[in-house]
Amino acid sequence: MSVRSARRAVPDGSSGWDEYADYYDWENARTMARRDVPFWRTLAQASPGPVLELGCGTGRVTAPLARAKIPIVGIDLSMPMLARARARLRRARLGGRARLVRGDIRALPFPDAAFDLVIAPYGILQSLLRPRDLDSTLASVHRVLRPGGRFVTELVADLPAWQEYTGQTRLRGWRRGDRAYVTLVESVRQDRRRGLTIFDQQFTERRGRAVRTRTFQLCFRTLTIPQMSARLARAGLHVTARLGDYDGGPLLPDSETWLIMAERPVR
Repeated sequence: MSVRSARRAVPDGSSGWDEYADYYDWENARTMARRDVPFWRTLAQASPGPVLELGCGTGRVTAPLARAKIPIVGIDLSMPMLARARARLRRARLGGRARLVRGDIRALPFPDAAFDLVIAPYGILQSLLRPRDLDSTLASVHRVLRPGGRFVTELVADLPAWQEYTGQTRLRGWRRGDRAYVTLVESVRQDRRRGLTIFDQQFTERRGRAVRTRTFQLCFRTLTIPQMSARLARAGLHVTARLGDYDGGPLLPDSETWLIMAERPVR
């Protein structure tokens, strides 16, 4: 394979997440932390019935909602991510308050009209790299929502403008619990023809003289608010609001948070 063709190779949208599970919480504690959690908790508390979280990962959002006594189901395809979510719930003694399911969000394994609220935090829908996969997911969301139920999704803001770079040390620090010093070296590249942003990740763990390095890719679609709004409409979901922050502020050209709220119409 030539260098040029190797650069064009793009992983499937589900790849990389199993490897990322060991580092997801460590990285997010230094970037996203919990600043979006109050937003999702307030939405869920206003829901009259059960809540479904798409791509629940390690339970970063699931656990706080379960702690607030919200009936929540989290679904994810990655077994290592779900193992960490289960451990998080167990440590917090919340195992009986949340249900975790391994499954494909493109074909949700739940009955029709089972949920009053479906949430998709932190750009999870952008890991669906093919348009038909996004369409299948939104159709499945429409099916499991009760009439009048709401769907709320967050997009990673302005991925197409993400700066490209190669081999930069982005984060470093100790990881709680196992005395490992972790370093993240990252490269970012844009595939504008296919509308993809590709993150090449290299995590290095040091424990004394022992060193372990793991390398993998995460890939995301560079969706805009209008593009996602059009997809939602095609799936029969009516967009009710576009927000630019977690406090409910309006979407502005320079907003660093992109949130879309939609509902399944009552017919």
